[in-house]
Amino acid sequence: MSRNQTILVTIGIMLSLFMGSMEATVVATAMPTIATQLGGLELYSWVFSAYMLASTTTVPIYGKLSDVYGRRPVYAVAMALFLFGSILCGLAQSMPQLIAFRAIQGLGSGGLMPLAFIMIGDMFSFEQRARMQGLFSGVWGVSSIIGPLLGGFLVDSVSWHWVFYINVLPGLGAFALVWLAWRDTQRERGAAASVDYAGAVLLSAGVVALLLGLFELGTPISWGLLALAALLLVGLFWVEQRAVNPLLPLPLFRNRLFAVACAHGVLAGAAVFGSISFVPLFMQAVLQTTATAAGAALAPQLIGWVVASIIGSRLLLRVGYRTIALTGMVTLTVGALLMTQIGLDANRFQLMVNLALMGIGMGLSIPAFLIAVQSAVRRDALGTATSTVQFSRSMGGALGVSIMGLLLSSRLRSGMLAAGLDPTTVSVDRLIDPAASEAGASMAVEGAVRGILADAIVWVFVFSLVVSVGALLVTLLTPAGRIAQLGATTPDHAGQPAPTPVTGTD
Repeated sequence: MSRNQTILVTIGIMLSLFMGSMEATVVATAMPTIATQLGGLELYSWVFSAYMLASTTTVPIYGKLSDVYGRRPVYAVAMALFLFGSILCGLAQSMPQLIAFRAIQGLGSGGLMPLAFIMIGDMFSFEQRARMQGLFSGVWGVSSIIGPLLGGFLVDSVSWHWVFYINVLPGLGAFALVWLAWRDTQRERGAAASVDYAGAVLLSAGVVALLLGLFELGTPISWGLLALAALLLVGLFWVEQRAVNPLLPLPLFRNRLFAVACAHGVLAGAAVFGSISFVPLFMQAVLQTTATAAGAALAPQLIGWVVASIIGSRLLLRVGYRTIALTGMVTLTVGALLMTQIGLDANRFQLMVNLALMGIGMGLSIPAFLIAVQSAVRRDALGTATSTVQFSRSMGGALGVSIMGLLLSSRLRSGMLAAGLDPTTVSVDRLIDPAASEAGASMAVEGAVRGILADAIVWVFVFSLVVSVGALLVTLLTPAGRIAQLGATTPDHAGQPAPTPVTGTD
């Protein structure tokens, strides 16, 4: 592509990243109020789970389809689905409707973020990506400040419906720029016939069954769903071993760097995305803040992520990726540990510092693994490899939010029963929306419910700490080396594993 085309596509990608990061922060800030107005908090985690479930299962599918059909048409389909889902979410009149529309939105989101990073990998060399990381991270920085505050402002002063409508203009702009300026490389004739549709179906069905089983854990149907998930995933492994053009690059998992990057993505994603989902609920329901203040509490985590990403990507030119990833995971684990100490008397400043530490940890470790993996595979396998790493993080987030939602509801119910309260008649909604309080509701009861909710949310952060420690232990297995050494060991055959990186001083 020409220089002007590259500039236009880069702007379009930046808009996509801006929209994606805004979506996460704006919706997370607004969700406690939305759930209260549409019918209660019992379906709170499902709004996140449906979105992450749909986006998670489609990430590797979009990556593979973009390798076969080209980046531009696949990006267009993903953007159309995302914008259509956003508009429907804004029109939702009930929680079940919102959950269904969030699933549609997630089907599009599953392609937008991975394709953005895939196109960055197509257009720029490692040195260029490391130097331009500040530009792309700057987008996250701006949205990290604007997103939470905007979400809170829209909920407090306008209407929560606009939380979803704000995606439309930047989405249309990104679509127009990428569609007009991007030029795909020549694809192999007849490649479409080798798309692994059987693998796509098995993967999607297996992940859906797994997440539904976890969400319904403790009920008879959950064991059936988990057994079905196990069978489907075993079937996926069997199919992928025999597929001509497999959806999941199983040979790449024999490479330690790639395997560690994916395992880290699952565990770190579970730790961090859960905090983004539940911190606004803690702020509004337990600490009694406004939605705007709850959104502001998320900003340090995201800003820390951005700043660390800029610095870490620059350091990759001089320092081993293992050192940077380990530094990030130690920081993330410390932040997760401190989050388990919060309670009814939580200090907002300390809470923001804890979240900032977790954000710095992700900002250091995620780019180190992503750029290392992109540098270790051939360009014609770049889409599959990148989307698989992205898939691991999305999968971790989906699993994390589902398990945290289960922990929250379980601890909330048991806490109420222990306090002599009936979970079917005592509503948590009153803690967020004063209009939801029953006439003559006892302040003592509300205080007790607030304490029970605080304890339940602490268990969510305990889970985050456990998986953070797991991610740190996995990161210790990363082979030492420099990014520059990975290019020399890139495989000649797409889809085959790259040799273990040449070790060097970290």
